[in-house]
Amino acid sequence: MMLTSHFVRLSVTICDMIKILFLGDIVGKIGRRALKDALPKLRKKYKPDLIIANAENIAHGKGVTEGTLKEMMTAGVDFFTSGNHIWSNPEGAKIFIENKLPIIRPANYPEGVLGDGYRVVKVGKNKILIINLLGRVFFRENFDCPFRKLEKILKETKKEKLSAIILDFHAEATSEKNTLARYFDGQLSAVFGTHTHIQTADEQVLPKGTAYITDTGMVGAKHSSLGVDMKNVVNNFLTQMPTNFEVPERGTCQINGIFVIIKPENGLAKSIERISFDVKV
Repeated sequence: MMLTSHFVRLSVTICDMIKILFLGDIVGKIGRRALKDALPKLRKKYKPDLIIANAENIAHGKGVTEGTLKEMMTAGVDFFTSGNHIWSNPEGAKIFIENKLPIIRPANYPEGVLGDGYRVVKVGKNKILIINLLGRVFFRENFDCPFRKLEKILKETKKEKLSAIILDFHAEATSEKNTLARYFDGQLSAVFGTHTHIQTADEQVLPKGTAYITDTGMVGAKHSSLGVDMKNVVNNFLTQMPTNFEVPERGTCQINGIFVIIKPENGLAKSIERISFDVKV
């Protein structure tokens, strides 16, 4: 599979490079507060053309609301991806019915599900395709095959004059993320793994030019279990009894993300940098 079947070559100079900042799952109010504090510094340092964040846990740890999305848009996030928790808040369905906000849901839900699974956005003179997919390993739901769905999306958009293709692959198994990224190496600009909230240290540009990390991590409470208060999680493990998970609102928050530079003349990644630091809120 050759990349040129999906990208149109453009005349470009070094200053035309596309710079994208992608942030891991924003978890609750503490994540939103920390990101509002961190984004001005990140913008100054990296000067991104586009800021994308995974928002499936943005509203108190599960789901999205119009208010929380607009709060992050005001802070500087341009576009949102999501995952299997996108429907956990009742407002999620309304957001996708109206379809006015810059957010997509995973594309490999069955036909007829609300919302878009991918979208082309204009960034300056560049058109960037952003795709969201769910993995199938270890999930209880029966999602459509992410490999076949991605092939279908690439065929549907091959006539677009795209400068970059970005995929948020929201999956549990490292093997599934790694295999999909390598199978489509050279056809995508970047594959950002999400869902586990644990940032991996395997960021790399694959042999054919796709930037990849198994999991971007999260923007959430550092001294927690995946952003959730420890006492609730410990009680669940010790007793096996159902419990209400609580998300801390104050404390130390870790900011996990990825910064990628993409060459629009061929849609391939020039570099990938892993971002990880703490903010107290």
